[in-house]
Amino acid sequence: MLILHVLLCFVFLIAMYTFNKKRQKLKLPPGPWQLPFLGYLPFIDAKNPYLTLTALAKKYGPIFGINMGSVYTVVLSDHHIIKQVLVKEEFSGRAPLYLTHGIMKGYGLICSEGESWREQRKFVVKCLKDFGVLKYSCSKREKLEKRISITANEAILKLKEQGCSVDGIDPFHILHHCLGNLINDLVFGITYEETDQTWIMLQKLQDEGLKYIGVAGPLNFLPLLRYLPQYKNMLKFVTDGQKKTHNIYQKIIEDHQNDPKTSDNFLAAFLLELKNRMNTNDISSFAHPQIYYLLADMFGAGVDTTLTTLRWFLLFMALHPEEQEEMQKELEAIIGDQEITLNDRSSLPKLEAAIAETQRIRSIVPLGFPHGSIKDSKICEYDIPKGSMIIPLQWAVHMDSRYWIDPEKFNSKRFLAEDGSLAKPEAFIPFQSGKRMCVGDELARMILLFFTSRILQSFTISSHPNASLDIEGDCGITLSPKPHRLIFKPRLGLRNV
Repeated sequence: MLILHVLLCFVFLIAMYTFNKKRQKLKLPPGPWQLPFLGYLPFIDAKNPYLTLTALAKKYGPIFGINMGSVYTVVLSDHHIIKQVLVKEEFSGRAPLYLTHGIMKGYGLICSEGESWREQRKFVVKCLKDFGVLKYSCSKREKLEKRISITANEAILKLKEQGCSVDGIDPFHILHHCLGNLINDLVFGITYEETDQTWIMLQKLQDEGLKYIGVAGPLNFLPLLRYLPQYKNMLKFVTDGQKKTHNIYQKIIEDHQNDPKTSDNFLAAFLLELKNRMNTNDISSFAHPQIYYLLADMFGAGVDTTLTTLRWFLLFMALHPEEQEEMQKELEAIIGDQEITLNDRSSLPKLEAAIAETQRIRSIVPLGFPHGSIKDSKICEYDIPKGSMIIPLQWAVHMDSRYWIDPEKFNSKRFLAEDGSLAKPEAFIPFQSGKRMCVGDELARMILLFFTSRILQSFTISSHPNASLDIEGDCGITLSPKPHRLIFKPRLGLRNV
């Protein structure tokens, strides 16, 4: 085993030497001094990598380059450049990370590339439209509204039962269960009771996995670390969790095949597509084990980013009671004590502005979703080698004082035009942009609208006078609020759920 490790190290060093010799002939973006082989990796704040990269962007400009172990990385921090770059085919790949290529093996939607990615994205887009994720009103969308409304109302009931105590509660578990069950319904066609052991395990595996896997994690860039005890144990936890998740998915798949109950979910749509393709001998990117990875992507992406946004929103509402009151007055004037519909969205600019400001001030994915260059190319006047990682640094864009006055302050009015209508500046890119823009952006907007409106209609949100609410967050794949407690005081005179 020791000899194998030595040989692997030798091959790695030779490859890095050859790569660096080739790069000496290129005009690369500017960047800081870095260590041989390790690059800038040791100097990146492991807990807040986006802050390190933002500081470098202020020093070296909107395009700079660093070595992150074996991966040459180009960081973009200007929204104009990000939009120009991410729309190009040559930057539609995924970064060569151990996460995407080693653990996920290029399956699913998030980690796939090339024709497989195009085929799977087209499939997902079609499914979402079939489920009612549409910008125009129709029977499909009305059915989806009811599905979202049911879970939002369940959250209201649970918050009423638990959230009005003097010390309040951390709403994470209630929101995770209710919003998670909505995504369970859309992905698998099933929902779970809160005490169901399978559901508890799935939630735990997701939460823990997100903590261990980060874009800036050293394991992504120095695969040899996986042989060291610390990283070996971490990798084992992630891969074991993946196996357990896939085993649960297989049981769900078998149950569905034996007794199909609904057809308006990703699982049913995938199995039908696979059956049709098998009849024509054209399985393509739908071949096993793609179904496990796609289901995991749809569930994980559907729950984590939306749940995190909702948690930040409630936290900032507690910190800014004057803005909360303005939105409640808007809801009273437009909705009264009725339930919101998607047709009401355009009449609620203050609520929409507060959601947008939440997405700006606490970018849920502060490093963006890294892309990869699939061939030698250029960004502006700089050469970008094939295999480079491209980071659209969302945090830097959303906190850039050139585009946002007092960017550290929560101010939803920055998203309102002079006439009071909703206005979204060009520097606002919460769902990224380009060819790999978040495929579920419209669904996320729908869910956030329903959950935030129903909660604000039902409660006044505050914190204990002696409580100190942390707004820095914890950064894994997403930037999530730290554990906190909020008080949900029922508002008088409003119709019960």
